[in-house]
Amino acid sequence: MTIFINEKKVEIETPCMISVLKEKYKSNADIVVYNGHIVSEDLKVNDGDSIFFIKRGEMPPEEELEFLMMARHTPGVHKKLKNAKVAICGLGGLGSNIAISLARMGIGYIKLIDFDIVEPSNLNRQQYFIDQIGMYKTDAILENLKKINPYITYEAINIYINKDNIENLLFDVDVIVEAFDKAENKAMLISNASKLFREKCIIGASGVAGLYDTSLLKVKKLSSNVYIVGDFENEAKPGQGLMATRVAVAANIQANLVVRYILEEL
Repeated sequence: MTIFINEKKVEIETPCMISVLKEKYKSNADIVVYNGHIVSEDLKVNDGDSIFFIKRGEMPPEEELEFLMMARHTPGVHKKLKNAKVAICGLGGLGSNIAISLARMGIGYIKLIDFDIVEPSNLNRQQYFIDQIGMYKTDAILENLKKINPYITYEAINIYINKDNIENLLFDVDVIVEAFDKAENKAMLISNASKLFREKCIIGASGVAGLYDTSLLKVKKLSSNVYIVGDFENEAKPGQGLMATRVAVAANIQANLVVRYILEEL
């Protein structure tokens, strides 16, 4: 009969007790999750059952994490995401949230580009922590991403992006994500990257400030390879700040576009 242990398919001859499987597969486990519920009693395992053996605080080995990712995304989807290369330009409210989501999705290579440091005011919407104030954002986000998935290949580059270094920085990725705060920097990157890399997907954002209805956020296709997320109206200004809730929604729409492009659904 077939059962699943930590999402991996396992064939056993006859029904047996959880304790037998625990001794064989992870004798030091502190927690047993049986068909979605934590159990302490020794139960008989039947065909099709799912069991997780967990050791508190233990980092799962790469192979085990691979099985977990594949089980959630399906093997074909996981393979495409693992083989993809994405650059995130700007690691503020948009970029830090995008990076977190793409790491959780298992993108195989993520290039992280910014030149700024973490400031106290960043904590209202960006994926950093109090003890990271004063760190370069590239170092801080790398530290956080490795806690999510240490087996991804990350490249953190502490540099200010301008029209002169775009080609050298972004030539080796499949998808370019624009995640700057300032409109002039957004326009510079999208304009130059779309001319330099006609075969790459470019995903930007415009108009994500305030606490307006998130249903106002749309996706516009500007050309065959350029997509922009936002309401295209509400930029940050006095009395209309950048808020965690709306910024994170926009960021995850951008991240979702990245994944859809990789999976050839755009």
